[in-house]
Amino acid sequence: MEKVAVGQRVPNFELEIYDPKTGSFGKISLEDFIRERKWLILFFYPADFTFVCPTELADLAEHYEELVDLGAEVVSVSTDTKYTHLAWQRSEKLLEKIRFPMGADPTGKVSKMFGVYDESTGLALRGTFIVNPEGILVGAEINYYNVGRNAEELVRKMRANVYLMDHPEEACPARWEPGKKTLRPSEDIVGKVYEVLK
Repeated sequence: MEKVAVGQRVPNFELEIYDPKTGSFGKISLEDFIRERKWLILFFYPADFTFVCPTELADLAEHYEELVDLGAEVVSVSTDTKYTHLAWQRSEKLLEKIRFPMGADPTGKVSKMFGVYDESTGLALRGTFIVNPEGILVGAEINYYNVGRNAEELVRKMRANVYLMDHPEEACPARWEPGKKTLRPSEDIVGKVYEVLK
């Protein structure tokens, strides 16, 4: 299977999920999010009942409502089953506040599509992917097993992506936050970015 790259349309996929909001199992597909004009954030992690993973999911849960307010749904994904997700979420205190769906990818099919599947372990690396409402992959970050991510930075990137979808002629500089100056790429600002941002 060919890996999807930033800027490409993501092929449709399906995942079984455990939904902590309802305490039930279900299914999601990329087509659902495109139909609803929602952003999709896929948050891959190595495994349930591990060490760094619950700290990342707890951090993500703290920022979940901000991401929802931006028009996104978050789906955490590992190669565990939906049953393991249920058991882990109910037993690990750090996961008490999780309200986003937990995707099960036991065959590694979706993990392989996004290039995070580790053949030597059968686990997914720590990958964060942002898919826009048109199904285009606009953001990708992959970390090794031992480095946790920062959900605040994910929120910042989502704010920038949402802004740029409505303002495609602009670009967001480093550390951009809503209300700060953006850039309008043209020959006029080549070598003059400092002056433009002042």
